[in-house]
Amino acid sequence: MSQPAGQKDQFLVITAMGQETTALATLLTRLCMEQRCLIVSSRMSRHGTSTALVLQVSGNWDALARLESLLPALARREHFTLSMSRSQSLDERPQALPYNVFVTAAQRPELIAELCLFFQQLGIDIEEMFSFTYQAQHTGTPMLNLTLTIAIPGKMQLSWLREQFLDFCDELNLDAVIEPWRPLH
Repeated sequence: MSQPAGQKDQFLVITAMGQETTALATLLTRLCMEQRCLIVSSRMSRHGTSTALVLQVSGNWDALARLESLLPALARREHFTLSMSRSQSLDERPQALPYNVFVTAAQRPELIAELCLFFQQLGIDIEEMFSFTYQAQHTGTPMLNLTLTIAIPGKMQLSWLREQFLDFCDELNLDAVIEPWRPLH
């Protein structure tokens, strides 16, 4: 049963960055709970000595307004940076196919930007991006490992996209695979 337009839950995306991984997660998730906001999605990762936490929370306008008003003081008191933005539901998206892209290559500063531009020029949304660098075990070469989850428009011909992608990867000397997204379980 759908709610009347004025009573639909709204969304707030909170981005926080600080030094204390578990404390940061505890502070923000507890505050969301206390304000009767539901955590719809979350992602936390450590980057050197900094931790980044992204939460998408939902609730009625009053609950989100209370949360928005409490967060800046908490950020100042606990010494983390904060960004907030109201968001909309993605209920009405065009039909798209979820695919994963896996790339391994010698690290070069332009690689991630080039891959993002490739998909942008084709009108393909990047839903998630995860990368890390490491030293190759036997040679010591700095390496990049990148995983993208992309949304391929339903009308795009997959064989044409694979061909374009493989040509692009050959030009940049990338070892890459594009394959259908599969759930973990």
